Amino acid sequence: MAQERIKLYQGSVNECSYLPNREAINIYADPHHPHPRAVYNQLIKRGFRRSGEFVYKPGCKDCNACVPARIVCDAFRHRRSDRRNLKLNEDLLVQFVPARYTDIYFDLYSRYLEARHPGGGMDQPAPEDFERFLLNPWGETLFVEISLNKRVIGVAVTDATSDGLSAVYTFFDPDFSKRGLGRFSILRQIELCQDMTLPYLYLGYWVDGCEKMQYKTDFNPQEHFNGKDWVTPEG
Repeated sequence: MAQERIKLYQGSVNECSYLPNREAINIYADPHHPHPRAVYNQLIKRGFRRSGEFVYKPGCKDCNACVPARIVCDAFRHRRSDRRNLKLNEDLLVQFVPARYTDIYFDLYSRYLEARHPGGGMDQPAPEDFERFLLNPWGETLFVEISLNKRVIGVAVTDATSDGLSAVYTFFDPDFSKRGLGRFSILRQIELCQDMTLPYLYLGYWVDGCEKMQYKTDFNPQEHFNGKDWVTPEG
């Protein structure tokens, strides 16, 4: 299939949310493209990322710290910490369901934001904020629904693409934070890719020097996008 032309737009300069004392600027894909699903597949393969209704990539002139990363799923092997995490959570039920709004999901999302991002602008969301941020106008999205004794305690949002899944966001009940549900949800997304013979799980951006992004280096083997090709990182 021939690749479609995509209009790109440059955003405004903002404070970098990953590294201190830096400014950031993003490049956005045209949200009104007539074939959004085909375009989305192309964009993910070219290092773009979805945040809510926007599909973007960093366009900073003097910084290349944001590196698109993806896990090569068929070669993935569990580390000892992965096995401990799976053992700890073996009492959980995991279901892959179509993305949708429900009051249960929204309450869980609200509690997570209140605990993790108090006063940060994302807390106290409205239902339309949930839908705008997590549902996907560009294509198909799945919720990795994690339950304990029939109670939903976590949801990982992942987009289906032509060659894998793209992990978007995870939220969970703050009372269960010691279970490592973020890591658990990545492991289960890798497993789903393997079951469906999809080669990659896209992780978004790894940022060297940003502590909250360091967990992404735990999942190997990986490939990083250098602006032209996906390559195995050195070291």
